[in-house]
Amino acid sequence: MARKLRFGVQTAPQNTTWADLRGVWKLIDEAGYDTAWLFDHFYPILADPAGPCFEGWTALTGLAAETKNVEAGVLVTGNTYRHPAVLAKMGAALDHIIAGRLIMGIGAGWFELEHNAYGIPFYTPGERIRRLDEAVAIIKSMWTAEKTTMQGRYYQVLEARCEPKPVRKPHPPFMIGGAGEKLTLRVVAKHADIWNTFGSPSVFRSKIAVLRDHCNSVGRNVDEIEISWAGFAAVCGSAAERDALLAPVAKAWGQSIEQMAEASLVGSTDEVLRRLEEFQKAGVTHFIMLMAPPFKHDQIRRFADTIIARLR
Repeated sequence: MARKLRFGVQTAPQNTTWADLRGVWKLIDEAGYDTAWLFDHFYPILADPAGPCFEGWTALTGLAAETKNVEAGVLVTGNTYRHPAVLAKMGAALDHIIAGRLIMGIGAGWFELEHNAYGIPFYTPGERIRRLDEAVAIIKSMWTAEKTTMQGRYYQVLEARCEPKPVRKPHPPFMIGGAGEKLTLRVVAKHADIWNTFGSPSVFRSKIAVLRDHCNSVGRNVDEIEISWAGFAAVCGSAAERDALLAPVAKAWGQSIEQMAEASLVGSTDEVLRRLEEFQKAGVTHFIMLMAPPFKHDQIRRFADTIIARLR
């Protein structure tokens, strides 16, 4: 059976106010989106690191508690920032606060600047991914077993309890972010209910083929994993408006406007629908709009009214 299409918005909690975050989350919840997200950084990204930035899990608790409809999470939690047993407790508590609507987004972590500034070991890429593998196993066990004992290479827990368990059974879904083909996608194959990354339809076709091979090697069906895209999305009235929206983003990512357009859902209604169809054919069914402040309420509402409503 084909998966239902889902749509979400990630609001970067940087260079903004709490009032603005509350306002945009209420809009996302009311406008018909399925998921809402923050990120997990202590400094702004792709911006002046001296600017303000709300901590992800604290902010998520406050914002998600004011919603009624969306599933909510951090896209994605940096595993290096918190011990997995502590994160299991945090996630279980939040799942109760929002009546079973938590998605546990988690990844290996990547922002070296904030690791160095906060005195958090950064490790090599390979070690960060292996730590992620162990961490997800611990969290999943603590959410489902009475007691968890695990003597891993990096983490050790002894008869660790997590009570109360999360509301959602058997546990909140795990979204794992990242695209490394050798290590990260193997962790996705082992543990993820949802996989998230960036890129064009051709990137997803290539990566999903690799993910399928990893799933085969661990004895899992790739169709059990929801494939989610994160990127820039907006319905525009003209090609000039489209290019004006994509230009600063393309510059920040070191790409041309054309390259950025391939990995985005930005254009006229027909253009966005055609690109959505290309992503669907590649295997993507969950589309998450990335939005930096100042949050454009009109764009969020227009995309919901012209794209999401048409596909429901």
